[in-house]
Amino acid sequence: MKQHLLTQRAIEDMNLLGRLRCPFLFLIDFEMKRPLVLPIHDLPDEIQFNFNGVGKESFLHYAQSISDFSFKKLPISKDEYTRGFNVVMDSIHKGDTFLTNLTFPTRVETSLTMDEMYLLSKAKYKLKFYNEWMVFSPEPFIKIEGGIISTFPMKGTIDASIPNADNIILNDHKEMAEHNTVVDLLRNDLSRVARKVHVSHHRYIDRIKTHNKEILQVSSAIQGSIKDYYHDHLGELLLTLLPAGSISGAPKKKTCQIIRTAEGQPRGYYTGIAAYYDGYNVDSCVLIRYIENKNDHLIARSGGGITFMSNLDAEYQEMIDKVYVPINRNHKNRQQESDEYQVAQSTMPS
Repeated sequence: MKQHLLTQRAIEDMNLLGRLRCPFLFLIDFEMKRPLVLPIHDLPDEIQFNFNGVGKESFLHYAQSISDFSFKKLPISKDEYTRGFNVVMDSIHKGDTFLTNLTFPTRVETSLTMDEMYLLSKAKYKLKFYNEWMVFSPEPFIKIEGGIISTFPMKGTIDASIPNADNIILNDHKEMAEHNTVVDLLRNDLSRVARKVHVSHHRYIDRIKTHNKEILQVSSAIQGSIKDYYHDHLGELLLTLLPAGSISGAPKKKTCQIIRTAEGQPRGYYTGIAAYYDGYNVDSCVLIRYIENKNDHLIARSGGGITFMSNLDAEYQEMIDKVYVPINRNHKNRQQESDEYQVAQSTMPS
């Protein structure tokens, strides 16, 4: 009952702020138990974000060179991963799910502080929530602009250094089937709130730089039209689409139950959603490429989609590969970086 009341209050708050055309930041966890609606004029300094160049950030000074940091991954054992993988595969063979996003934590040891990681990282969507967690997400959730609502499912990852990597990932039958399943799921989701929904761009490649290599990720774009008065119903619109299909699976409700059994712990804000409403448009992201500060230890969360064609070793390695910070080691040193951003900046309306 308490969860339902919190969610209903968040819906009402977003609807009110939408009617008033008042900018706000919306956060919600994967389990949809901790929604937060934060008007921008009241946003604490401890919450920083940058969505495609728009956000609220205070830049700090660092003197060390970017080339000297360490970043060590301590993933769960393959045996532990296998137990969760087998739960999912058993469910697939029973017909309970045909795509499940399976994720696990990885301990991280790094010489970088959370502030440093946030400052130096380059991503479409960056968000730091106090000193509790941060994301460097490459994946949009939905965008609303000019009466058009769009979503951009991302499924399919490969090391860019592999020869002919783009052709390999685009022609991999497992990845193709997984991607198409998510596209179909999100097209149906979008049809619940929009008209004339269609896939406008199918399976294009994004190149993403990490601290030690580049990876390629496959995305698609789906669009539809919504009515002009959507501002008055922002809360219902956003909650109707949750949780995001790309990080849950299909069918969504049953798959979320399987995720709870396979992973054995709540995800929290990892794979939840962050949305920014500027008074006119909405931009939002899936909270992936996620690092949290848990009992003074840094824990990253990562995973991938499991289908009947999944290979255990490949899925385990993909989980590890997705633990990174998107920092280019050839970047300017930290003092040069901070000199460019000495003044706290805000590119959003007050």
